[in-house]
Amino acid sequence: MQKTIKSRSDFERVFTQGRRLSDKLLRMRVVARDDGLPGRVAFVAAKRLGNAVYRNRCKRVLREAARAALLPMDGYDVILLATNQTHDSSPERVSCAVRRLLGKVVER
Repeated sequence: MQKTIKSRSDFERVFTQGRRLSDKLLRMRVVARDDGLPGRVAFVAAKRLGNAVYRNRCKRVLREAARAALLPMDGYDVILLATNQTHDSSPERVSCAVRRLLGKVVER
């Protein structure tokens, strides 16, 4: 089971202090945790992407990609944001993009 970011203050901390990474399949915000607690992950699909069915499909793809990429990672909070390309992509392709972007931030 994935630990998720839920509070508004935690979202704001990741958005203001986190590193921003982009790919055509998704965008990502990553911030290191300094409190020694396990990492967390969040999935976001903005309303501008489409209706609820479309956004929910995007989040399902992101969740499956996160599982395959072994998120959440210890010591990091990660927010995955869907793009227009996320909906039509397979979780495997999105997972590869997640791992590639995380490689720029973290030595695994």
